[in-house]
Amino acid sequence: MTEALALATLAIPLVGALLCALPAAVRTTVRISTAAALATAAVATVLGLRILLDPAAPVPGAWCQADAAAGVFLLVIAAIGLLSALTLPVYLRAADGHDAGRSHRVIHASLLLFWGALLVVPLAANLAVAWLLVESTTAASALLVASSGRRRALEAGWKYLILTTFGLTIALLGIVVLFAALGDGDGSLHTLDWAAIHAGAHTLDPATATLAAVLLLGGLAAKAGWAPVHNWLPDAHSEAPPPVSALLSAALLPTVVLVAWRVQTALAPTSAAGTVRTLLLAFGLVSLAVAVPFLWRPMALKRLLAFSSLEHMGVLALGIGFGGPLAIAGVIVHLAGHALAKALGFTATIPLLAADPALARRPAAGLPATSPAAASAVGLSLATLGGMPPAPLFFSELLILAGGIATGRLAVTIAAAVLLALGFLGLAHALIEALAAETPARRGTVVRRRSPRLAALTIGVAVALAALSAGALALPHAQLVTRLAAGLP
Repeated sequence: MTEALALATLAIPLVGALLCALPAAVRTTVRISTAAALATAAVATVLGLRILLDPAAPVPGAWCQADAAAGVFLLVIAAIGLLSALTLPVYLRAADGHDAGRSHRVIHASLLLFWGALLVVPLAANLAVAWLLVESTTAASALLVASSGRRRALEAGWKYLILTTFGLTIALLGIVVLFAALGDGDGSLHTLDWAAIHAGAHTLDPATATLAAVLLLGGLAAKAGWAPVHNWLPDAHSEAPPPVSALLSAALLPTVVLVAWRVQTALAPTSAAGTVRTLLLAFGLVSLAVAVPFLWRPMALKRLLAFSSLEHMGVLALGIGFGGPLAIAGVIVHLAGHALAKALGFTATIPLLAADPALARRPAAGLPATSPAAASAVGLSLATLGGMPPAPLFFSELLILAGGIATGRLAVTIAAAVLLALGFLGLAHALIEALAAETPARRGTVVRRRSPRLAALTIGVAVALAALSAGALALPHAQLVTRLAAGLP
């Protein structure tokens, strides 16, 4: 049953994308895309819940690994993908420069392909298959980043394509090194199954294990958006359509982080385990340190959200690097809270940019004068991303820092706490400017926008965030965290 649901999770968006690519009226394409998105989200949610509620997980199959991490990530990616798919037609109607023909078909098809590949990555039971799926997201997502056809968007799409492909090529070299070291001569791809790597890791030469780990994590870092190999991230997030930016930030980046997490777990029995943990902590601290100065600078809202992604992927790296029940509980809460807040923030830019296109290039100010609903959504998003209590990210960061102390990494924990405090100040300033600053005079002719759907979405996200906050402190004792912290391959 689990493998059947996993196959359906891949097949539905693939079939939907093929149907969307067929010549048809825009309204028909939107209906096909919406139906495929609803069906995909439903199946992925059922699968994720089935995995999490099954005490016998993980359930390994020929290609599918249904473990606790897969269940958590499936639920998050399903929710964010559904939101992106449903808001894409709204964006396309509001945006200028989109034809009513082929471009809409390509964008809808590419989004479904991108989302479908992301949903299967957590289920991949094999390192090589996981790498292939991550690489398969590159073409579709690069096309989406550049879909507006503007010069800045084309440059951003090209930069994203080149830098992430280069990084994944380095990761592929790490896979080859690992395969050669583990291979028993039969050339079977199953040598790279996560469970097989974990079982045979103790036989690896220390130098070979370290080389493979460095190549794998260094290459994946480019796709995960970790500094200092994050250069594509700000441009791609700020130039892509908002629904695509939400999927990039809230789903793609964490999914690649999951692959790095599985690499850490698989190589835990080797002498490279300490190197892997050190690399994760280093990427986490450097990402925070690079993001903070930008969070303090006045910049356009989408670009601000992009640099916030850099910060929060660093937080996830720290949590995984620390390990232990406290930090892992923090990672789960942070993953879900960041995804909800970031998707809401990018969605709020749709009515804002439609009302005032200049917001694409200048800092947001006086947003209630443009759209009260969008202002509320941006306020909730930035307050959550900044970690203002009682937001779930406040508790998740506390749990991760407590996990760092519990594992004896006091210096790293102190440095992370200082950087998180500085990041909080930067986002708090942006929040005050967006909601309370005086509206620029040139916006006197801007039409005040009503967005009842965005208001309803904001309420729903607020309820979900409140539920996350309520459960955050009890999570370290949950069976889910115990299974994740145990390092199941």
